[in-house]
Amino acid sequence: MFVYERPVRFEDVDAAGIVFFARFLNYCHEAMEAFFGPLDGGYVRLINERHIGLPAVHLDVDYKAPLRYGDVARIEVTIPHVGRSSTKLRYAFFRARDDAPVAEVVHTCAVSDLAVMKSIPIPDDMRALLSAHAS
Repeated sequence: MFVYERPVRFEDVDAAGIVFFARFLNYCHEAMEAFFGPLDGGYVRLINERHIGLPAVHLDVDYKAPLRYGDVARIEVTIPHVGRSSTKLRYAFFRARDDAPVAEVVHTCAVSDLAVMKSIPIPDDMRALLSAHAS
């Protein structure tokens, strides 16, 4: 399991004073970028130099409790599936101050060559990282 923590900022909340539902997907992407940090050059090199991306092909999202401005989201990332050219990332959100479950997102990605936008086999270094966090 990989853990990413992120404070809820003022710009993240809606008129109801809770994190706007779509912002959870931004948090997932931030966690994914951090997850791939251990690769040589991290997520930045993966995208900018290796031209390998992980476009979303499916998302399942369940909301359980609100996050508010000033809270810290703890996001636990696990990998429920690694295929030939796709993977799933599971993001379990918790409110850090009381460990309350907040949301769960399962994100299916197609590992792709960004130059031609076609799926490719998962490179060995990515596969090793993904497999190390398999759930």
